[in-house]
Amino acid sequence: MSNVMISIVGIVGSPLCVEAEDGQRVYELIKKAISEKKKITVSFLNVKMMTSAFLNTAIGQLYRDSSDDDIKTFLSVDDISDNDLVLLKRVVDTAKLFYSKGDEIGQSINDILGE
Repeated sequence: MSNVMISIVGIVGSPLCVEAEDGQRVYELIKKAISEKKKITVSFLNVKMMTSAFLNTAIGQLYRDSSDDDIKTFLSVDDISDNDLVLLKRVVDTAKLFYSKGDEIGQSINDILGE
C-alpha cells in the first residue's frame, strides 16, 4: 500500500490556512487518496494560523463521502499544534454529527424558517 505525504503549506502556498477554497484543494487530494485506498499523511508543519472554515472544507466534508473506518485507516495528520488539534477534533465531531443527521438538521432549519 503506497503512502502519500502532503504539506498543507505546500498546497496552500502560505502558512495561513483560512480560506475554504484552499481547504477544497486539500480535500480533493485526500479524497482521491482514500478512494484509491492509499494511506495519506497530512503535514501541518509551518502552519501559523488555521480556521474552522478551512478545516471544515479540507477534512470535515470527508465524513460526507467516506466512512469513518476508511478515514481512520487511510488518513493521518502530523506536525499539528495542540491548539489546531483541538480545532480539528471539534470539526471532525461536528462533521460526524452533521453527516449522520444531515436530513434531520436540514428539516429542523426549515421548520425554524417556516419553509
